[in-house]
Amino acid sequence: MVFPAFRRSLRLAPLAGATLLLAACASSGGGTKPSAEANQLYAQLDQASRGYENAVSQARAGNTQAAQQTLNASLDQLKSAAAHCPSTPGCDSQRFFSAFDRLLRLKDGNFSLGDDLGAMGDEVPEGSESGKTGAASLPEAQRSVTLLRGQQLSQLIAMNGPVKAALEMWLTQWRGNLMDAYINYQFLRYQMWPEYQKADLPEALLFGILAKESGGKVHAVSRSGAAGPLQFMYATGLRFGLTTEDGFDSRFDPAASARANAEYMDEQLRAFNNNLELTLAAYNGGEGRMRRMVGDNTSVSLYDPTIYNQLSQETRDYVPSVLAAAWLFLHPESYNLRFPRVDGAPGSIALKRPASLTELTVCLGSAAGMSDGWFRTLRNLNPRLDPQVSQPAGVRVMVPKVLEKPYEARCTDGPWPILANDLHTAVLPVVPPSPPPPASSPSRSSNSGKTRSYVVRRGDTLTSIVNKLGCTSVQEVAEMNGLNHQHIKPGQSLKVPACR
Repeated sequence: MVFPAFRRSLRLAPLAGATLLLAACASSGGGTKPSAEANQLYAQLDQASRGYENAVSQARAGNTQAAQQTLNASLDQLKSAAAHCPSTPGCDSQRFFSAFDRLLRLKDGNFSLGDDLGAMGDEVPEGSESGKTGAASLPEAQRSVTLLRGQQLSQLIAMNGPVKAALEMWLTQWRGNLMDAYINYQFLRYQMWPEYQKADLPEALLFGILAKESGGKVHAVSRSGAAGPLQFMYATGLRFGLTTEDGFDSRFDPAASARANAEYMDEQLRAFNNNLELTLAAYNGGEGRMRRMVGDNTSVSLYDPTIYNQLSQETRDYVPSVLAAAWLFLHPESYNLRFPRVDGAPGSIALKRPASLTELTVCLGSAAGMSDGWFRTLRNLNPRLDPQVSQPAGVRVMVPKVLEKPYEARCTDGPWPILANDLHTAVLPVVPPSPPPPASSPSRSSNSGKTRSYVVRRGDTLTSIVNKLGCTSVQEVAEMNGLNHQHIKPGQSLKVPACR
């Protein structure tokens, strides 16, 4: 699967090649006074950084040959200085990491400075852009929107402890979720990205929210009732035009939810004076609560103890997770991450024979190299269709364009649609309903009709009260007092059966 490619006149060498050398410095002493040798390394670092900046300027001016030469020399100097840091007394590795972070921000989104993956032994299909992934793989006209209210998105992402911790999670325990989210997003991109593009919002931000909220699963519903790929609560969705029509909740519509999300972000960015961290916290924890916390001080950092200590743990985790996913979308190669190349071009098929989405999934198999199958993608692209319900011939089903030919070859005739239908229409044994349980009776006898009162003490539960009385059942006490879910509180007076 190949993401749509484009041609650029400039190929620049990788920054990521220096990261392993930088990591080797991590154990060197940061609190020791730098030696003369360490100061020489710092001087080389500064010189390499200036050279890198010059290369960026030359590239943007169109002087590609000079830019390439300047960049190669600068990166060689940076790698050499980093390699000598561990064995140099007083060399502070943090200075090298800080330089690396600053150079990442310098290249953000304007043109690719990522790894030349083709040089690493990976086969790169003809016409692709050296295997670039993430924002580096997007066409220039679309990649240009990495600005948020006139500022580079990377400049608004503080590389602090919470964001670094979230980066590690996305690169380790959540890595599978990140990859799934990226693949899902590429097939939904043609519906969702234009809505962000109209609002002049960065695509990386859209991906970060999508990855954290639903992983790109259009039909996701949270325990709190938030629904859709961007997890709108019902009332908030209504406020931004996400209604229910003909039984379909438009929170599940990718384009509609992206439009509503862009409108929400635009509204809250204005309310919080373009403070991205506060805006994301409002999206997760509620704008009313965030406005009460912040008051008129919209320049306050989310991590200011007066704000941070009032946030729920969910919101404390949510904001850096979104920002870290957005950062990786912009700079995957710089973190030894390679997103899969995905051909997300939209297409459609007119069913030649009745079929459900589940049947189509079976007969399509792993077409176009999708080892996990196409069920999630078909559901995402057809949110109004029940995947288990057979659609009549002639119905148009949205599919990735790469599936149009496999559908004709595999699903219109032959053994696969027959097998898929046989599995789908399999008859399950009918199990008769269980008879209703007999009416429960108290485990211990009580005087019929006679009651007394009991005042709930701290630490009491209905079970402990019943055991203490020794003459009734939990259900009987709950029914006598009209208790829902057996909730009681200290000081409450309960009616309980009297013992014989």
